[in-house]
Amino acid sequence: MKLLRPPSAEAAVAALGNGSVALAGGTDLVPLLRDGIVRAETLVHVADAVPRGIDGTRIGAGTTLAELEADPQIPAALREACAQAASPQLRSMGTIGGNLRQATRCWYWRLKYPCWLHGGEVCHAKAGQHREHAILGNERCASAHPSDPAAALLALGARVRTDRRELAMGDLYRLPTAENRDVVALEPDELVLELDVPTPDSSVYLKAMERRTWSFPLVGVAAARFGERISYGLAGVAPIPWALDSPEELDRATPLPGTEYKVEIARTLLRRAVQAL
Repeated sequence: MKLLRPPSAEAAVAALGNGSVALAGGTDLVPLLRDGIVRAETLVHVADAVPRGIDGTRIGAGTTLAELEADPQIPAALREACAQAASPQLRSMGTIGGNLRQATRCWYWRLKYPCWLHGGEVCHAKAGQHREHAILGNERCASAHPSDPAAALLALGARVRTDRRELAMGDLYRLPTAENRDVVALEPDELVLELDVPTPDSSVYLKAMERRTWSFPLVGVAAARFGERISYGLAGVAPIPWALDSPEELDRATPLPGTEYKVEIARTLLRRAVQAL
């Protein structure tokens, strides 16, 4: 395996593709490489290629979760989501750009079952153990997206700038289809460079976990108020970060037998989030 450290975004993009994978903090990618889930001939370390730091509403993709949680100019929902995302050691290494691209925690996918996300025709979670799986968008794949910051950025209406385009946070993800099983709507050689995060009147992130701290979300709820409008982003409930226009949209949830409890947790967290705003 080769390790490259290009000095610019242009050089990093040129090095990506054809068996190479971008490496930032490595908190998600390194375990995937170790377990043989991701295979790469070349790692492209992007620490010198992507912006890092906070400038008004703009956040460099190389900014760590620890830096975001400590900066008072960052909206509360994003600060809280970063603070609850992982242990201090992981937050000091993991970048916001890498966090948005982290892989599902579905144990069938992690154990390399021939599931829908791996190109198979079956979602093994639906017939097997699925207590931590999806209640929305789970027609073909019941995996649950684990990113707390992604849910917060979705509620905040953030925009993502890559090396070739700008897109809304909601357009960064897509449900897996028969033609494309990837849940991230980027090209293999496309690099996230920057986020633009609007400043709300108020925002909050609430999370239910198996443990009291530093665990992936069973349900995470971000809410942001802009004037009279409130927008919501959910983590741990669908194969992708899930946007809601109102708490009533949760009535369309399609839980599996073992995930019905998540609907009630989501309702409770949504109610508490509105009260907090």
